[in-house]
Amino acid sequence: MASADVWLPVPPAEIGGLPDSLHYVRWDGEEEFPADPARCVFYAVPYLKGSEVAVRPLAHMPRVRVVQTLTAGTDHVASAVPGLPRGAVLCNARGVHDAGTAELALTLALASLRGVPGFVRAQDEGRWTPGFRPALADRTALIVGYGAIGAAVEERLVPFEVEAVHRVARTARAARRGPVHTLAELPRLLPGADVVFLTVPLTETTRGLVDADFLARMKDGALLVNVARGAVVDTGALLAELESGRLRAALDVTDPEPLPADHPLWRAPGVLITPHVGGPTSAFLPRAKRLLRSQLRLFAAGEPLEHVVAVAGETG
Repeated sequence: MASADVWLPVPPAEIGGLPDSLHYVRWDGEEEFPADPARCVFYAVPYLKGSEVAVRPLAHMPRVRVVQTLTAGTDHVASAVPGLPRGAVLCNARGVHDAGTAELALTLALASLRGVPGFVRAQDEGRWTPGFRPALADRTALIVGYGAIGAAVEERLVPFEVEAVHRVARTARAARRGPVHTLAELPRLLPGADVVFLTVPLTETTRGLVDADFLARMKDGALLVNVARGAVVDTGALLAELESGRLRAALDVTDPEPLPADHPLWRAPGVLITPHVGGPTSAFLPRAKRLLRSQLRLFAAGEPLEHVVAVAGETG
């Protein structure tokens, strides 16, 4: 193990407490590799550098045992898993983005409900525009994707005195704050939700999950908040609902992304768009460093890693 390389997007000295038995090199997506990729056994993927950069060195890493993303989603590297050495694991960054993404989800919901975008435009024009706006209090929220981020959204919803929170995930289970329902129960739950939060990972099951039928089941005037992935939502179907004025949306992610300047979603009524900024906050780096330190200690000790989402050579 002493001759093995670990590739990190963060300077190793800034992480601290890393096992001495491993050799560390820094690579954050630059054109030139910092060392021979064939020596790499643990690859921490550069953050927010895109899929092409993320997977580029993997074809040259025949010894890699761990691919560790610094994102909750792994869709940007999932295509490379079949080409990894058998038994190599793909791990996500569960826990790293809970706080930042949940904060933004609440920010988007509150800003949209209380009309903040309109107030900002009025301020730019020097106009005083009082009016009556809906509150988050006494509303029913539906969280679609009740993992770590979904649970973090609920923890931040509770102090706002929501009437109820319903939780949906791939499988039913009991959570600390109440039951988690399956995706099959969405037709029953959607009509009663005032705010629908999307926090699911992008998988073949969730791609296009929010289609015309899903949106049609949402109640008139409901708000869709997407902090998951843009491709979870059928953009054309959402545009139709927004342009009719029946639904509103607050989106940190879009499909396509980045959203072209001439895309009609920018100008659709009732939509608030932020440029995929749920994760990159001051909360990210300290949590990312803790994750890398913990995972590398487990790896050096020969113990199972946490947050494994795929194993090369395994199916199902």
